[in-house]
Amino acid sequence: MSRTLSLLFALIALGCSALGFAAQNYPDKPIRFIVPFAPGGTNDIIARLVAAKLHEALGQPVVVDNRGGAGGVIGTELAARSSPDGYTLLMANLNLATNPVLVKKLPYDTLKDLSGVSLLATSPTVLATSPSLPFKSVRELIAHARANP
Repeated sequence: MSRTLSLLFALIALGCSALGFAAQNYPDKPIRFIVPFAPGGTNDIIARLVAAKLHEALGQPVVVDNRGGAGGVIGTELAARSSPDGYTLLMANLNLATNPVLVKKLPYDTLKDLSGVSLLATSPTVLATSPSLPFKSVRELIAHARANP
């Protein structure tokens, strides 16, 4: 395991143990970790690694609940509608930024219904096109899209 992941798990455990000072009985039941994507992908793998470390640190099971579909909307809605008691976590990614633009009517308000807790990982995002297309940069792509709606 990389030094970065080890440090991340230590920080999460430290943060979770600090929660114990505020509420001595937290957690007193299993924690649900919703992954709004199918099992086996990067989000699922990271969630399962984090869930195992949280279980060790907190002494309560952390259950990964894959709820894929609709570009992450189904699982994200489930998390947004859950009780804000600290027993439901969401493994979110770029879809929190893109879905409000791509989906006309989301069943939740990303900024009002969800709160960020921690950055768990980063991954590169690549935009690729055919070399035969008439643009070579994002700026040129945007200009082309505006000129050819």
